[in-house]
Amino acid sequence: MAESPLFFFPEKLSEGQIASLPEDSARHIAQVLRMEAGERIQLCNGKGMKADCVIIRASKKHVEIRCEQLANIPEPNPMLRLAVAFTKNASRNEWLLEKATELGVRRITPLITERSNRERIRPERGQSILNSAMLQSRQYWLPMLDAATTFEDLIRSEPSSCYLAHCLREWPESFLSGDDSMLKRIPILEALKKGQNACICIGPEGDFSPAELTLASTKGIVPVSLGNHRLRTETAALTAITSFYLLHHASAT
Repeated sequence: MAESPLFFFPEKLSEGQIASLPEDSARHIAQVLRMEAGERIQLCNGKGMKADCVIIRASKKHVEIRCEQLANIPEPNPMLRLAVAFTKNASRNEWLLEKATELGVRRITPLITERSNRERIRPERGQSILNSAMLQSRQYWLPMLDAATTFEDLIRSEPSSCYLAHCLREWPESFLSGDDSMLKRIPILEALKKGQNACICIGPEGDFSPAELTLASTKGIVPVSLGNHRLRTETAALTAITSFYLLHHASAT
């Protein structure tokens, strides 16, 4: 039996309540899916609400539903925070937001680094992508999308289980104060701890600077490797996310 279509509904619901859906959802239900009164849908608010509903009235721009059953879906645990220095390419950034959401990332932080190319994601556009990806992957918790944050502020506020992926193999001659511990990277699948929350930092296309790596070493950030290939920023981020996902969900049915 096919699952009922899932739609985003940010307002509070109670069992037995009749509610009108937002116009964009109503239009999709009536004009794209051609659903009619008596058919069933699900609603979620991105905060764990799962509502089983029946359509009681449907027109081109107006759909009314009756909420028949409510459930609270527990917040996913453990949680992954992705801190990434986005690129100049908006389409690649949006692709990453979509895939990160599909794979269950709970928080996304745009990083400002010394070599950043882009410092922010348009909030409304980014939120729209997260909403769509949450619904497409049938999840009930919407990731948090932070305002752009400096690398220094991030590592000072993230207390534990923070990992940093970089490609530097030796300190440049012009930089003599590097802490060699940051050059000894651990394969990410060995570094991640099952059952623990994690924050994974992905740098810009020019990588983190030696000064940033040195700062990270003073905060106990764990340096990790994503393999031997040189990866684009969004590919590196997806590799890290997938590692976390497989560690915790590979055996899920």
